[in-house]
Amino acid sequence: MTTRTERPGYPGIVLAMLLLVYTFNFLDRQILGILAKPIQDSLKLDDAQFGAIAGSAFAILYSVLGVPLAIAADRWGKTRVIAGSLIVWSAFTALCGTAAGFWQLFLYRLGVGVGEAGGVAPSYALIADYFPVERRARALAIYGMGVPIGLGSGVLLGGWIASRVDWQTAFITVGVAGILIAPIFMLLVRDKPRPVGPAATADAGSAVAVIPILWKKPAYWLLAIGAGCSSMAGYGLAVWVPKIIAVHYGWTAKADLFTVGLFMGSLLLVGGASGVFMGGVLADKFGKADRAWYVRIPAIAWLITAPTFMIGLLTPSPLIAWFVLLIPNALNTLWLGPIIAAVQHLAPTRMRAGASGTFLLVNNLMGLGLGPWLMGALSVALKGSYGADSLRIAAIIAVGLYLVAAALAFLAIKPLKNGWVESED
Repeated sequence: MTTRTERPGYPGIVLAMLLLVYTFNFLDRQILGILAKPIQDSLKLDDAQFGAIAGSAFAILYSVLGVPLAIAADRWGKTRVIAGSLIVWSAFTALCGTAAGFWQLFLYRLGVGVGEAGGVAPSYALIADYFPVERRARALAIYGMGVPIGLGSGVLLGGWIASRVDWQTAFITVGVAGILIAPIFMLLVRDKPRPVGPAATADAGSAVAVIPILWKKPAYWLLAIGAGCSSMAGYGLAVWVPKIIAVHYGWTAKADLFTVGLFMGSLLLVGGASGVFMGGVLADKFGKADRAWYVRIPAIAWLITAPTFMIGLLTPSPLIAWFVLLIPNALNTLWLGPIIAAVQHLAPTRMRAGASGTFLLVNNLMGLGLGPWLMGALSVALKGSYGADSLRIAAIIAVGLYLVAAALAFLAIKPLKNGWVESED
């Protein structure tokens, strides 16, 4: 008798539910960006303090706990860890709406990070279990569309609610919605049964062994640090560009929050979603013949991302800026499918969640931990010279990190080929 996990259409159901959860993952992160100005005004926070809340507070436990929770998922069940994590981060998101000062909001964001730490790496591994290698980059790219969809939904929904009620209600609304999704996820998604036998048992029980395996592979470090540089710029821009756009175009009234949300949300939904999916399609197409394309494609995208972001942020017309910014918003997350698929092939099959977890540890410590804070701190330092425009100048400087990411990706081509581990399934 055919089990649920063996039915032809079931991998699609799993992927759809993982995409929904991942969308909430980034919705809960990005809602802070569109609410930057009202939160800063209400709680009397400067750019450096808000950057610490948006990035460092979230990243501290999110990054560190990613590896042990990924290992737990390999041992005790990916679905359980993902659903439990969704409940935790959604509950803390709702609590953010009750914060009355810097430290309270900082601690609640720590809690959001604790929850979200258990969501992504097990999802990567679950996708790898259900999709063969020739379709894996595309499946990971579809999952990665949760990033732009969540970011876009966050600015749209957060801006709309805050423009009509207040920023506190926005947090509570999206937090409660996430909690309601968890039981539906548990009902529909099951882990794929593992093969039985001594080899499978030994490998599943030693997921921690992935760390010394990856430690010796130059491709892993080049990709992890390169993607980390991209994420430093990307997460910083995700937090601060809504405020930059609002100040630059004079959209600073409460009623303008939805205008800013519409501007940013449409960019992220149209550009970001198409870019992430395109990355997976191109990697699956060209990577069959040459593994180098798994990193060559993101490197080319990053080379284009840096200058187009700079031009878009300097453009005086909001209409022209939208069309220019559509390009880097499509390209700056194109790396998700190809590089994550490549990283999973630097370790044995049954260590996939552990490999993803260690990759996310590096990526998020750099991206989330430093990106928003660094851009905010740079803005504070430039305030005396550039005044209200200091945040925009800080962002223009920071996008140079995409060029560093591109250089590291090109350097990873040869070691990736040498370190590639063929799938065992």
